[in-house]
Amino acid sequence: MQQPELIPHLFRTEYRKIIAVLCKRFGFEQIETAEDIASETFMTAAQTWGLQGIPQNPVAWLYTVAKNKASNFLKRQAVYNHKVVKDPAVNEDTSTMPAYEIDLSPQNINDSQLQMMFAICHPAIATEAQIGLSLRILCGFGIEEIADAFLSNKETINKRLFRAKEKLRSENIAIELPELAQIDERLGTVLATLYLLFSEGYYSVSNNKTLRKELCFEAMRLCYMLVENKHTNKPPVNALLSLMCFHASRFEARLDRNGELILYEEQDTSLWDADLISKGGYFLNCSASGNQLSKYHLEAAIAYWNTQKDDTKEKWEAVLQLYNRLLQIEYSPIAALNRTFALSKANGAPEAIIEAEKLQLTNNHFYFTLLGELYTGINNRKAIQHFQQALALAKTNTDKQVIQKKLDKIAH
Repeated sequence: MQQPELIPHLFRTEYRKIIAVLCKRFGFEQIETAEDIASETFMTAAQTWGLQGIPQNPVAWLYTVAKNKASNFLKRQAVYNHKVVKDPAVNEDTSTMPAYEIDLSPQNINDSQLQMMFAICHPAIATEAQIGLSLRILCGFGIEEIADAFLSNKETINKRLFRAKEKLRSENIAIELPELAQIDERLGTVLATLYLLFSEGYYSVSNNKTLRKELCFEAMRLCYMLVENKHTNKPPVNALLSLMCFHASRFEARLDRNGELILYEEQDTSLWDADLISKGGYFLNCSASGNQLSKYHLEAAIAYWNTQKDDTKEKWEAVLQLYNRLLQIEYSPIAALNRTFALSKANGAPEAIIEAEKLQLTNNHFYFTLLGELYTGINNRKAIQHFQQALALAKTNTDKQVIQKKLDKIAH
């Protein structure tokens, strides 16, 4: 890999590791310093490698430079505390100060990222800020990329991250794993954040296809870190990773060459990733231990059925029962809408229409799209009316294109 491509690649993979270790070492009071040191390390690499060529071990080179910069900062801080603040805890003889070691070993990098995950997902931090901080600190995303993911601008994202960092400091949130007794309680917030992070990619309205994939794969990487740790390897974690694997397996089949959405029934199943489907099955089996049934278990089971190519009544009856359980555990309008689709496949459109119209989700374009689908072939006039209402409510070009195709199909 040439230097112009190598540095952005290493920034994506190594920046987050350096940040996590430095933040843990400095504390959230010095989070901006940690970010500056990490950024300066890559600027130094760009300048030095451009003149001297790429070193034999680029990652080790980056770690050495980051360690040196961090150690120098700690030494300067110690001198300042001694000479200006007159901190009695600092040795008067600055020449004999201890070495300020920065541990960038694989184990500490892994531990730091896991502990940072729990810190960022603290209940005191707003949900949007949790995702933004996760993208910045745990995934190494740039401000522009985060703005793209949220369909926002750099100024808004910078303000959001600034407020979140202030909250981390004011709440004195520690970068550590919670006590074992508290892990289950805090794990729920972490999983919710990873679930939303994955959804930002999978259901993103951004046209940046590469970014969408990376959001999903970063959420999967962080979830896999939880699975690898014995204290956080819990059934709901495996269930969520299973769900992500099943969804990601159909990534390549969901969009055409123009970036337009391809509906489930029209997807080329040869593009589905068999390896990810297999991994999804593995983690779903791992999630079956214990007696805890989470929404992730049920959504993963539904996603499993969606990777099965047959279109039988038995399949849709199984999906329908899973949606029934899911709505009992955690009701959501979208889940209720999806249940109605499964009902139409299992018991027919007329029964599904009755259930769908009870939902009255009149501000949701998916609601009218589903009604348009259900009425197609039964009452095409009503179907067209519903599709037109869906078109009026749809916000993205992708959704509008899908609805327009359905309208055109009825017209012909």
